[in-house]
Amino acid sequence: MSIVGLQNEVNRNAWIERKLKEIPDGWHILDAGAGERRCKPYCAHLCYTSQDFGQYTGCGDKKGLQTGSWNQENLDIISDIAEIPRPDLFFDAIMCIEVFEHLPAPLLALKEFSRLLRPGGVLLLTAPFCSLTHFAPFHFSAGFNSYWYEKHLPEYGFKILEIEKNGNYFEYLAQEIRRIDWVANKYTNCKANLFEHWIVKSLLKRLEKLSRRDTGSNEILYFGCHVLAIKE
Repeated sequence: MSIVGLQNEVNRNAWIERKLKEIPDGWHILDAGAGERRCKPYCAHLCYTSQDFGQYTGCGDKKGLQTGSWNQENLDIISDIAEIPRPDLFFDAIMCIEVFEHLPAPLLALKEFSRLLRPGGVLLLTAPFCSLTHFAPFHFSAGFNSYWYEKHLPEYGFKILEIEKNGNYFEYLAQEIRRIDWVANKYTNCKANLFEHWIVKSLLKRLEKLSRRDTGSNEILYFGCHVLAIKE
């Protein structure tokens, strides 16, 4: 069975788990915008603190992509991400996973991370390059490309060690093609016939072939960036 377009979250989780394992035992890590704390299982060797603004319930404004339910009962800190109640240089590491698109002023979050993270501390960031409306009304940007990080992270005292682009043009198109039936069911009264289902399968097969032969289409479109940086 084809997996083209299905590896966005799989790739991201694998990168996060790999990078967290590289952080020394006992370091204090902040999971900023932690949501349901899905990354906590990767932090068993660390002193883990979760933070979120705590206002999303799963229903949002009932537009776009919503989760339906959302449990934040176990958060350690409920606060604005730009005003986290911890002293300067308190954390050894900070991760902020798929959060920036939900912030009206993401640079304020970077400024706060710079305040909270000690020199030599590790910063892990991921965010979409392009995204559909989700968690509305708390969705303020479609995404961020690698140039955004390259410009702004040094301005806040961070040295970039790694930027990994997740996916490519063909993988992204496949991801969205797989959503066609869901979007059609939600926003139209048009049901796909057998021929149209065949077209989708044929497109996915073509995109999988092109993705395997890809030589750099992620310079124009991909799922999102995975960024590793240190505080200088």
